[in-house]
Amino acid sequence: MTPVFTMACRAYDRMEPLRDGTVRPGGAELNFLDLPVEETFFRMLRFGEFDIAELSLSSYVLTLDRGAPFVAVPVFPSRAFRHSAIYVRADSPLTDPAELAGGTVGVPEYQITAAVWIRGILAEHHGLGVAEVRYRTGGLDGPGRVEKLALSLPPDIEVTPIGSGETLSRLLLDGELDAVYSARNPGPFNAPDGGGIRRLFPDPEAVERAYLARTGIFPIMHTLVIRREVYQRNRWLARELVKACERAKRAGLAGLGETASLRYALPWLWAEVERTRRAMGEDWWPYGLEPNRPTLETFLRYSHEQGLAARRYDPEELFAPETLEEVVV
Repeated sequence: MTPVFTMACRAYDRMEPLRDGTVRPGGAELNFLDLPVEETFFRMLRFGEFDIAELSLSSYVLTLDRGAPFVAVPVFPSRAFRHSAIYVRADSPLTDPAELAGGTVGVPEYQITAAVWIRGILAEHHGLGVAEVRYRTGGLDGPGRVEKLALSLPPDIEVTPIGSGETLSRLLLDGELDAVYSARNPGPFNAPDGGGIRRLFPDPEAVERAYLARTGIFPIMHTLVIRREVYQRNRWLARELVKACERAKRAGLAGLGETASLRYALPWLWAEVERTRRAMGEDWWPYGLEPNRPTLETFLRYSHEQGLAARRYDPEELFAPETLEEVVV
């Protein structure tokens, strides 16, 4: 009987063929659960509910010295540039990250991957040290969010939860926060007029493109993990999962820039695809270790420097060894 593994992951275009069954891992069936990423992360980290799951890269790294309950494969369902994820009040005088020194910044959780990237990038490229601001943590638009993993941070990094009934969006609008670092738009920002909130950088796309040109880094947000006991019983699954994800990505992105019949309801998507290819090459969303080594090394350095990772891991330590070598005939 073919084994069935439950996989929790958003049905991104690069993952949709796994959800609809047109692509399957060799020797396995997937029970694919298309869940919001926050729910997937919470349920996997707290209860280990799924055999395979999309997981925050930062959270996964933190589990490595906490019993290592998961094993990752070098598949990256989510990536994003994060200069555009820094928000301030619409009437804020701030236009440069260095001006946040001495201020207070809200972040849903100190350890989330987007925040690690933002703090690292601002420290390395924009003159704002990680410990130069105070951090307040909590729900972006709903109260009650807490850190999913307990943290032990250096004494120079100040992190305090907001009140049980408070939200980061409201505190930003009330002037009690100078900025918010958030992977999601704050709720008020989604209003046609921005709801009293704007992005810190006036032209974040230009800043992100300049960062890419300077560093070659397209930040990784999430990786794909297998629950360790599932991996240990099925060592073959790691390699077959990577192969399936590669096939799904090729199928999911095929025709993205097609002009004869628009696959998506965006009239100039073809132009964006061409711009992306010019800036990043044909495979702008690579899987595997080697194409992502500089990005992973940078993230792992940031995680350790920010008091999160117990030590500075090497990228090879993150992934199932079966996924790091290939047969040569």
